[in-house]
This record gives sequence, structure tokens and C-alpha cells, in this order.
Amino acid sequence: MEVVKTKSALRSARASLKGQTGFVPTMGALHAGHMALVEAARGRCAHVVASIFVNPTQFGNAADLEHYPQTLADDLDKLEAAGVDLVFVPNAAEMYPPDADTFVETPHLANILMGALRPGHFRGVATVVTKLFNLVRPDMAWFGAKDFQQVLVIKRMVADLEMGIDIIAHPTVREADGLAMSSRNLRLDPDDRHAAAILYQALQTAQATAAKGASANAIMEAARTVIAREPRASLQSLDLRDANSLQELPAEHALSAPAVCLLAAEFGPVLLIDNMVIDPTR
Repeated sequence: MEVVKTKSALRSARASLKGQTGFVPTMGALHAGHMALVEAARGRCAHVVASIFVNPTQFGNAADLEHYPQTLADDLDKLEAAGVDLVFVPNAAEMYPPDADTFVETPHLANILMGALRPGHFRGVATVVTKLFNLVRPDMAWFGAKDFQQVLVIKRMVADLEMGIDIIAHPTVREADGLAMSSRNLRLDPDDRHAAAILYQALQTAQATAAKGASANAIMEAARTVIAREPRASLQSLDLRDANSLQELPAEHALSAPAVCLLAAEFGPVLLIDNMVIDPTR
């Protein structure tokens, strides 16, 4: 496995990879969810490229950026064991020269839901992913479905900018108690880690409520009631939206097609997100 830190070294190393190339961009602190993406890429492509870069432009909170977990040596060991061919590990100055003045944005998708909760977040995501795509030139790229809105932003960006990259959303990988795997979980203290399982319980309740023919409002209220039982959870947002467009649904109507329930909650200083596609026929 080759590890490179500069854009010029990445371009040179990438030129030697022939055949279909899959890409897994990450911010490090790798867990089984990330490795599932790598495994999926390995199964479909001749070569796999990964990146590890904690992107400052998607953090609105300086303290959140400062405390984001970083475990580079362990991450590289995991990627090598998984058969990754090439890893790009730039620093912020390499990715954002002082005179950089261009951003990429998908305004309709980027400024609702998590985008409203974290202004500028998806502009930072879209910009760095565009830069990485231009450098790596992958045929396919894998992202975790836990970041549901992010996947839609990236798919919209790739389609609108004619990038010709197949974007694949891999199902969320969960802990035994249902908590979605996330690098941020490392920042939870033991009590908050135990409490965070309430998010998956709320999503399961949303699914069970939808299956009874309940309205969108009733589905969301059922999920809120579950989270309210956990005093360590501070609910920041809970929405039920069209699973393809993220458009709002008629509040008093039962679901007629799959919808996505998206939630965000703080446990201490850590913001966690999760989602589930709700199928009223299931």
C-alpha cells in the first residue's frame, strides 16, 4: 500500500493504477463501517483508493474540529490489511492553498435539515469531495448511508457537474445495541454511549408506527416520545421527508411511499445523527 501526502504524489501514484478504481473518502478514526465501504469497493474494483482528511471547511464549530478523533497509524494499518492500494493523507494547507477562492454548493439540498442546523457544512463537504474526485478520478465512490443527506448532496453534485462517477450508498453499519457506527462515538463518555442507543430505538418506533398506517405527524411524535425518555439526549432535529427529494410530506396523511426519518441529538458535547428509510408496507 502506498501512502502519499501531496497532490502531485497522488497524481503520480494514481497514474499507475489501471482498470476500474474505487474510492473511499474518510476523515479517519476508522471503524467497521468504514471498512465495510472498503470491502465493498474491493469486491467491485481492480484498485481501491482511500483518503484520510479532517476537512476544516465542513466544521462550523472550532471546538468540534479541534476534538475530532484522529488515529492515523491505526487507520493506515486497517486500510493496508483490507487491501487498499493507495491512501491520500493531505494536510489542510495542501488541500486549501492560501489563494483558494472557489466553493461548490447544492443550495436546495444543502440548506435544509442538517444544513440548516450546521450552516455551511454541506458546502464544505461538496467542495472537498469535488477536489478529491478531481485528484483521484475514480470510477466509483462509496459513502455510508448514515449520512443520508450528504449522499444526496454528492449524487446531485456529481450529476449536475457531469462527473461520471457512480456514487454508492452502503447500508449503515451498527453496533450490537443499534447505535450507528461513527467516529464521533469515540468522544462519548460511557454514560452517553449507553444512552445513545435511544436513537435507533426511536427509528424502530417510527417504522412500527408507520406500518400501522399512522400519519407523518404521528410517526414523528412517536419517535420524539421515545427520545424524550432518555434525559441524556438533547434532540436537535427530527424530520420525516420524501426519501428521494427530502421534500416535506403532508403532515396529516399516512405514508404512501417510503420516507426517510432523520434525526440529530446531542449527548454531552457530541452531536450524533442517524436515519432510517421508513416503509409503510413493511
